[in-house]
Amino acid sequence: MPKPRLPSATLALAAGLLALSACSAPAPPAVAEPAKTSASAAEENGAISSPAPKVVPPAKDLLKGSDWPPAKLESGTATISCDTDYATAGDGEPLSDLGFFTVADAVRPCREAGVLRVRYSGKISADFADLVERLSAMADRMEIGKRILDIDSAGGQVEDGIRAGDTIGDAHWTIWVRDGSLCHSACVFILAAGDNRIISGDVGIHRIIRLHSDATTRAELEAELRDVHDRIKEYFARNGVDVAVADMMMTVPSSQLRLLTADELRQYGLSGSNPVQDDLERIRLARKCGESFVHRREAFLRVFESKCATGKGDQGDVDDIAACGRKLRGAYGFPDRRCPTETPLAEYD
Repeated sequence: MPKPRLPSATLALAAGLLALSACSAPAPPAVAEPAKTSASAAEENGAISSPAPKVVPPAKDLLKGSDWPPAKLESGTATISCDTDYATAGDGEPLSDLGFFTVADAVRPCREAGVLRVRYSGKISADFADLVERLSAMADRMEIGKRILDIDSAGGQVEDGIRAGDTIGDAHWTIWVRDGSLCHSACVFILAAGDNRIISGDVGIHRIIRLHSDATTRAELEAELRDVHDRIKEYFARNGVDVAVADMMMTVPSSQLRLLTADELRQYGLSGSNPVQDDLERIRLARKCGESFVHRREAFLRVFESKCATGKGDQGDVDDIAACGRKLRGAYGFPDRRCPTETPLAEYD
């Protein structure tokens, strides 16, 4: 029986997962085309800022036990899958009750596969941040290493996006905006936090909308927004995103939407591997396996991406990509005896 063919977006995701810790890409080329601006972007969800978060997040230590506070997902829909091939396997089972045992039952089937994919469609909100926190805690508990947030969101609350993003950064998620999906406004905070960002859909930004403000003049409103702007710049900086994105979020009218090109996404640090996480991974690997290992691994991953994982489209599958990589490894001294589990494609050994 011939092997099933996977959609090109799924192949891109699989290649990204195989190279989650790849070295930073070379400096991106200059932007080749102007960014698009849509006049029909008065998104209901937007990028909204309130003076304080609507919900005080639980302490991280609280989620280490099983007595979780009651919570429900109401701002969107989430489904749990242990497979990256949504075209064949679908998006999995729905999850709305965020209680401990419900989340445990939803995530448990993914232990064997070692992959947790969460498809989320809806607002960036306090209950979305709860969802991310609780799934991260359960994935840690069950030692599921590969975590994918497959997102489709027109935006929502800035403060909740930053809260969810900080959890994502600590818990090492890949963010996937697949073909036909979008990531607008406050969703960009989620994109910024991922260890790896794989984008086929639209990514767009616009001006922050300030709610529940006491401002009566432009100067007063601008002072409030400046405080939000400073927090956003700090957030982007710690996630390796160019703070110019924060500046653009202050200038594009909230009634419009500036779509970012593929070149801009790379240039601003919003696609591919996260440069800050790459640096942390290099430091960790150099400490554990030695600098020679790091240099060989980075050289291998560059060749692997160009020869095995690029341009496959619908003509390849995940097994073919992995087989190509395994053939290349010997020339770079892999598998490595000192650090076998850190060897590229070690999961196939």
